[in-house]
This record gives sequence, C-alpha cells and structure tokens, in this order.
Amino acid sequence: MFMPVKGIYLLIFVIILVTTFLIFYKNIEGWFVFQPQKRLDYSPSDFRLNHLDIYLNTPDGIRVHGWYFYPYPDRPVILFCHGNAGNISHRLEYINLLLDMGVNLFIFDYRGYGKSSGSPSEQGIYTDALSAFDYLVRDEKINPNNIILLGRSLGVAAALEVASKREARSIIIENGFLSVHHMAKQMGIFRLIAPLIPRNYNSLEKIKYVTIPKLIMNSENDEVVPGYMGRQLFEAASEPKEYYEIKGAGHNDTHVAGGREYQNTISEFIRSSKVK
Repeated sequence: MFMPVKGIYLLIFVIILVTTFLIFYKNIEGWFVFQPQKRLDYSPSDFRLNHLDIYLNTPDGIRVHGWYFYPYPDRPVILFCHGNAGNISHRLEYINLLLDMGVNLFIFDYRGYGKSSGSPSEQGIYTDALSAFDYLVRDEKINPNNIILLGRSLGVAAALEVASKREARSIIIENGFLSVHHMAKQMGIFRLIAPLIPRNYNSLEKIKYVTIPKLIMNSENDEVVPGYMGRQLFEAASEPKEYYEIKGAGHNDTHVAGGREYQNTISEFIRSSKVK
C-alpha cells in the first residue's frame, strides 16, 4: 500500500520539524527557559534596605552582580537563587519579608540578567550559583553550616546543584519543576517534541542525593508549574524533609497569598534546620 499524499506531506513536515529542533535545540531551550531583563527597575533604597553592591568573578570569566544584606551578624545567611524572568530588582518585596524573619541574605543575578555579564545557560547558572556560595564562604567568612539555600522555580535547579556540590545548612525549594522534559509535556506545541527534549535542569534526579534538611513548597493554584511536580520532588527526596502546600497561591504570589502561615513555615524551618 502507498501512503496517502496528505500522509506524505505530514511525514515530511514532522521530519523537517524534528531536524530543525535538533539543529537549533540550544537556542530553543534558551528561549524556552530564560526571560532575562537587563534594566533594574527598583533598588534596595526604595525599600530602605541597607546592602552591599557585590561583583564577583566566576571561574569561566563572567562577572556576576548581586546584593548582600547583612543586618544580623552571627545569624544564618540565605543564598537566594531566583526564577527565570526579570532580575534581582523584582525580588525586593520578597527579600524584605525574608529579612524580617531575622536572617541575612545574598541574592545574585545569573549571567545575562541585570548587571551580570554573559548569556544564560544551564551550566552557566550552576557556575554562577556555586560562585555565589563560594563568595560567601571565602570573602565574607560565612560558615557553610550557616548558609541556607533558597531556590524558586528555575532557581530550584541552581540551588540543588549547589547542595549537591557544597555542604550547607539546609535548602528551601519553592515551585520547582522536575526537568525541562517534564515541563515541555505541559506546554502546548512543546508536547509534540517533548520526547526529544532531554531531562536538563533535572531536579528530580538531583534531589535524591541531597542529604541536608529540605523544605519543599508548592502553590495550590500554580499556573506555571503543576503542583504534582512539587509532590514528586518531596517523594523523591531523602529525609530530613518537610512539605508545605501554599493555599490559594499562584506561581508568583506565594508570599502574599500564603500570608502569616507561609511566613511562619519558613521562619520555623530556618530556626530548626541544621546539618546533622
């Protein structure tokens, strides 16, 4: 039997689509994952927050910019790995809330975001996060047992990379996805090519080997990352671990929708978690 003409055209179209995808995959993944903004829309002074303006150099020659808030000597420092869009200036309201919990905080922009040089990539943001951790230990003389890793959305993959390569006090995971392969299966036309997308940013695999205390949170009404992904991360994680669903929250309003219970959950975890 011969294939119908329409079937032949469809097959040709699929072959062209797959070939194009394989050739340009790195560019497609970059467009799919990263949404950087160079301009800083706000500054810590807008929130009356004292800070240090930090520039650090990564091993591969990128200059990474960040803000270091250190109002509480001898208290833990949160290393904040933010999500895929905007830059550090869009996290100041959330930073203010965390500082009110009585901790210090260092947030940095991945390469290609804000004032950081270069262009973002998977290995690039891992290098940036590791460099930020090493900066705290080497230059600010922070004991690793006093560093709490915090990753939100894309930043979960970066925070887990640090947790797999360095010893820290604990890690907070919020609205993390399993991998870009899993995310592609949830997103329109990407469902067609999801089988071809590798499991990059593979938080599901990394979390299995992270031994420090973990607080894994996801939003009840997350419109970006399906809630089941947070539950799967929790199930895959080793003890010690805690799980918290943020009632009424979407992907980006967790600190608003979660209210006092959300704040208390994080604050209690920060207080009680430590390396065994």
